[in-house]
Amino acid sequence: MTRALFLALCLLLTASPVLAVNPDEVLSDPALEARARGLSANLRCMVCQNQSIDDSNAELARDLRILVRERIVKGDTDEQVINYVVSRYGEFVLLKPRLSARTLVLWGAPAALFVIGLGVLIIFARRRPSVAGAVPLSDTEKAELDRLLNRDKTDES
Repeated sequence: MTRALFLALCLLLTASPVLAVNPDEVLSDPALEARARGLSANLRCMVCQNQSIDDSNAELARDLRILVRERIVKGDTDEQVINYVVSRYGEFVLLKPRLSARTLVLWGAPAALFVIGLGVLIIFARRRPSVAGAVPLSDTEKAELDRLLNRDKTDES
């Protein structure tokens, strides 16, 4: 039992994410370090683009982590740090973009596309001819259809 528990613990520890924060970057005050980690987890690495700067080993990510820590030590609030980084790198640096006039299309596009698709579906469903309103074949048309069908049968024989 203890062997299985030990194995499970080892697997759990190896599956944990490896953070790229170097020991020389860590702030001595645990509260400030926690703020820095929280902020850097929400900032995109401009090199990797799908990782936060907290997870990235890129040199630019390291520079951004140091910048965030410097701003926190100077006394900036979390919002001021984020605004400073966004002013230098643009909204793209945020892993979760803010709702603003610039990002309204980004946030509203899925809902707008759904409504447009639903409207198109309703329009095509209403324009589709119904079977109940179909005009029956005339005697001449029935005779022509029978002649064509019978001709196909005689050709197969």
